[in-house]
Amino acid sequence: MGARKKEAPRRGSAGLRPRKRAASIVPRVRSWPSIDEVKPLAFLGYKVGMTHVIMIDDREHVDTAGQEIFVPVTVIETPPMVVLGARVYGYDPNRGRYALTEVWRNPSDTIKEKLGEEVLRKYLLGMSKRLPHMVEELGPGKGFEFKVPEKELDVDPEKVVGVGLIMSSIPFLAGGVSKKAPDILEVKVGGSPVEALEYAKGKLGQLVDVEEVIEAGKFVDVIGVTKGKGFQGVIKRFGVKELPKWHKHRKGSRRVGARSWGKGTSSYVPQPGQMGYHRRTDYNKRVLMISDDPSKINVEGGWLHYGLVKSKYVVLKGSVFGPPKRPIIMRLPVRPPAWVPPGPPKITYISLSSKQGN
Repeated sequence: MGARKKEAPRRGSAGLRPRKRAASIVPRVRSWPSIDEVKPLAFLGYKVGMTHVIMIDDREHVDTAGQEIFVPVTVIETPPMVVLGARVYGYDPNRGRYALTEVWRNPSDTIKEKLGEEVLRKYLLGMSKRLPHMVEELGPGKGFEFKVPEKELDVDPEKVVGVGLIMSSIPFLAGGVSKKAPDILEVKVGGSPVEALEYAKGKLGQLVDVEEVIEAGKFVDVIGVTKGKGFQGVIKRFGVKELPKWHKHRKGSRRVGARSWGKGTSSYVPQPGQMGYHRRTDYNKRVLMISDDPSKINVEGGWLHYGLVKSKYVVLKGSVFGPPKRPIIMRLPVRPPAWVPPGPPKITYISLSSKQGN
């Protein structure tokens, strides 16, 4: 350990173990905030890239209050989502929360009416890959249709403790995403259980817009999977100091000096292994802007590794993990800051210069 003491703290955070690949590229949201407003508590979008803006600092007790400041931002494209179904939960002291009932609805008529027949054709083709047991092929070259058993959401309101909407994205409506298979997630509905149940009844088979969930100027928690780095050594994975390369170090320099004996799965000594592609949550990212005008955000030459934004988008303050096109879940904050912004900040300039060569 060189000039240090004989004892040293472990390398790396135990809170981030196990450092293995995420189970799914669309993570399951494990916790939800408690709010009185009746609406979905999360929305899914696709990462576009980063640029910077000049905005008026609307914080009060800072040196730059009321002045223009430089802020790096991340753009998330957010096409509308489809409410495929609803899951109603009850509670039993012996087994905890359990599903009282689950209802699915055919959204074909809504998609055809609001987005067009071609969008419906592509959406059904993607659903046939994601949920093949719920989509039936009509014949060679004749397309697909939902085969969802139609039933009403009838349940005793006194037994309901929570309601979740089963929502799917329409990824090919995002300018840089070409895949047709939608990303599906369950999103809790805010408000009291009875109000959430009535909201779910009215939203089955309908579309949900990002502005129904997220407000400009407020905060969101960002949940997703980081950029994968593959199998890496201890120098890059844990930041271990490289050993000297003089002639007696015949066993290598980019490694730990002594791994010590093993004791089960607990590891206090850095070891090589998977780096990146981990599920992570970034708390309290401020939403600076929500717009449906791509000309305000598309940079010269298009976004690197993405293309052009074509639908509604959200601009978040700061960076967001993951490569372009990565699904990103924006959840209402579970521990919001004490400061409540008065509204969206005034943005005076958005950099649209080419990002190539930066």
